[in-house]
Amino acid sequence: MGRFAPKDLELDGKVILVTGGTGSFGRRFIETVLSRYVPRKLIVYSRDELKQSEMQTELRERFSAEQVGKMRFFLGDVRDRARLTLALRGVDIVIHAAALKQVPAAEYNPSECIATNVMGAENVVWACLTNRVRQVIALSTDKACNPINLYGATKLASDKVFVAANNLSGDIGTRFSVVRYGNVVGSRGSVVPFFQRLLAKGAKTLPVTDPRMTRFWITLPEGVDFVLSSLSIMRGGEVFVPKIPSMKITDLVAAMSPGAQIEVVGIRPGEKLHEMMISADDARSTAELGDRFAIEPAFVEYPRTPFRTADGLAAVPEDFSYASDTNTDWLSAAALMAMVEEKAAA
Repeated sequence: MGRFAPKDLELDGKVILVTGGTGSFGRRFIETVLSRYVPRKLIVYSRDELKQSEMQTELRERFSAEQVGKMRFFLGDVRDRARLTLALRGVDIVIHAAALKQVPAAEYNPSECIATNVMGAENVVWACLTNRVRQVIALSTDKACNPINLYGATKLASDKVFVAANNLSGDIGTRFSVVRYGNVVGSRGSVVPFFQRLLAKGAKTLPVTDPRMTRFWITLPEGVDFVLSSLSIMRGGEVFVPKIPSMKITDLVAAMSPGAQIEVVGIRPGEKLHEMMISADDARSTAELGDRFAIEPAFVEYPRTPFRTADGLAAVPEDFSYASDTNTDWLSAAALMAMVEEKAAA
């Protein structure tokens, strides 16, 4: 287990549902929980029957019949509130990972992105409250901080929906939190596997949108551990942000193919030069918690002890911001390749 591994998380006997459970995160999350814990049931909720069938086959090859017997597969879309409400009966914990994530596709199909990422978030909240789910963690993105593209804007709206949902739970007591992190090394649609495919075909030149570009990086196992450890400390309403390294895209090219030429192709619609996970405005309500930050909720009408201490010892400076270009932690070429190799071995 890595640096974000949870220390005091008890999932034995729990019923856990993952929306978007056949995606990169969902699959790794399911495998991690099956390996470490003994849940009563572990439910995949997603809309692709082929991916569910393939996932069932893979799980049967890797885990015992007893472990696989705890799995349930629900076909459904987060846009469908009735189906989601039915799927969440008896569930203790929800991890909301379902989303439309491709920036260019969202720019071209805004209504579809809004329907899944915003209205879907509303449906998850409604279904969780209806079924008295105890804990909910929603996955966000660095693009939700000061968004300039539709995907980021929808995820910011989703974040706000989940944070505010704590004020609706009343005597139900459901607690909702959000995790926000950067690019996942090797995830579907990310730049690393794209470069790998080009290099496998013998490419000597790799396309870069802008040589100044920087990004935050996290591995898939770290992302899963970060969600699990956030689940163990959540109080409701906070947005958890991990302390992770940055890297220049040009350094990424040099690490993956030393000596490769770079072709500057221009920034795509909705793309930033640098990503930010905590803005200066967020800093006024942000606490530093060792290996992560927690952006605390602005409106609290439910029992909650803040992470920020009364004397401000856990607070970040008011002029603080957390961006990929001003980050103090930078990823070396060796560390990046270790991440890539870890992904390949997984």
